[in-house]
Amino acid sequence: MSQTINSILVPTDGSDGARIGARRGIDLAATIGADLHVLSTVDARDIEPDLNADGQTERERLLETEAERAVDSIARLARTHLSGQITTAVESGIPFQAINDYVDTHDIDLIVMGTQGQTGFERVVLGSVAEKTLRTAAVPVVTVTPDGDIVEIGDQRYENILLPTDGSEGADLAIEWGITLAEIYDATVHTLYSVDTSRFGGVEGSAEIHDALEETGQEALEAVHERARDADVSITGNIASGPAARAILSYSEEHDIDLIAMGTHGRSGLTRYLTGSVTETVVRNAAVPVCCVPMQ
Repeated sequence: MSQTINSILVPTDGSDGARIGARRGIDLAATIGADLHVLSTVDARDIEPDLNADGQTERERLLETEAERAVDSIARLARTHLSGQITTAVESGIPFQAINDYVDTHDIDLIVMGTQGQTGFERVVLGSVAEKTLRTAAVPVVTVTPDGDIVEIGDQRYENILLPTDGSEGADLAIEWGITLAEIYDATVHTLYSVDTSRFGGVEGSAEIHDALEETGQEALEAVHERARDADVSITGNIASGPAARAILSYSEEHDIDLIAMGTHGRSGLTRYLTGSVTETVVRNAAVPVCCVPMQ
């Protein structure tokens, strides 16, 4: 495989959205025999300091008990399906920072998490733990929408995986991960390049710009084809027109895509921030899991 997945982290806050994400993480761990880590964070911002208290406050004890219940619930579910090691942890701090620290400390290869937690945000990721994790994580993050299909662990199949590309380094890293997942599930890879000339409307020479972009797209698609063939993975490729996020979402719906893998940094380069990016738009609106791969 292009990438090795030995350990998967599933963050949870005990919510239904987190549990849906956890089921995907457990299923992947069961499929590849990876170790599973389950983490819940007591948000330090929810704890009001009591200068007269000796040790933990009542609220802090309550929040810690809820966090322990959340990880224990996921661990019990995982134990019925996994042969690998299951590790649970409850930390205190800022949730996305605690996730990143745990990734670094425990050599995590992949994070799988729901995009809707206790706060609830109706598929809008901004301001959430998931969004902040996506912006800062040093490993790929698979986001799972709360209104996606409920996975029967052990029965999940990713038959069609979409790998959008813009020919950038960020897209190349995502392609490696997408092909790895395609190898695991014996899936067909779909690769897509969108020619977007909307920024050049009315500009002299726009036809030449379109032709140049299409040529770049063909080269980018061919690069994905070569890597898929090297991995003995079935692949199909397409040139689309229009804004990239819209093209990705439309293609996903029209071709029964089960998972999208894409970089968090494309040609624009956002220094570990996705705000306004194609990736963020796709994460917000996709009906299927999205594997978001950072440039590290």
